Amino acid sequence: MPKLRVHNLAVSLDGFATGEGQSLEAPFGHAGGRLMQWFFPTSTFVGMSGHESEAVGAGTHGVDDAFASAWGVGVGAEIMGRRKFGPQTGPWVDDGWQGWWGDEPPFRTPVVVLTHHPHPDLTLGETTFHFREATPADALDYAFELAGGRDVRLGGGPTVVREFLEADLVDHLHVVVVPIVLGRGVRLWDGLEGLEERFDVETVASPSGVVHHVFTRKPR
Repeated sequence: MPKLRVHNLAVSLDGFATGEGQSLEAPFGHAGGRLMQWFFPTSTFVGMSGHESEAVGAGTHGVDDAFASAWGVGVGAEIMGRRKFGPQTGPWVDDGWQGWWGDEPPFRTPVVVLTHHPHPDLTLGETTFHFREATPADALDYAFELAGGRDVRLGGGPTVVREFLEADLVDHLHVVVVPIVLGRGVRLWDGLEGLEERFDVETVASPSGVVHHVFTRKPR
């Protein structure tokens, strides 16, 4: 049976998955790149971003890459919140914005973007963004249709992941705890007291200083 999976969701020691003040110039707000410093050196990120694309085996291949690389295996569609697609709020304006990823987004699958405001679907390379207003359950049903029998990845941000966890729809949750304190931003865990009771939880510490937490949904 297809699953809903979260991968590579980084949070600070105080639980923030993004900083305050997100903008075009600062996708993670005042956190900058600190939440993802563990991810940038990995072979997975190098391959996704096209950096050093000619170099065979470019990037690291340790613990962090082993977790990072699982993000695309068996995935046929993604769900993301509007703030992962861009920092704009309110009705969409025709400003030419097509997301953070350029002409060739790394998803290469259908992506459902949750928004309260109408926006035409957008195809860039092998990725089509479907802009929809939907509850978590309805969005997941639609994404499963698009995925064609494969799993669906829940890409974030933290508010969207929290909503799907509250609705008890997440089967696999990979959270990376980064040893920084942000103090402000958007927290992941608020309102999710007792969440761990629904999951089997495993942890793996990395030499990079982060700790990977994997939550696997117990049989319902």
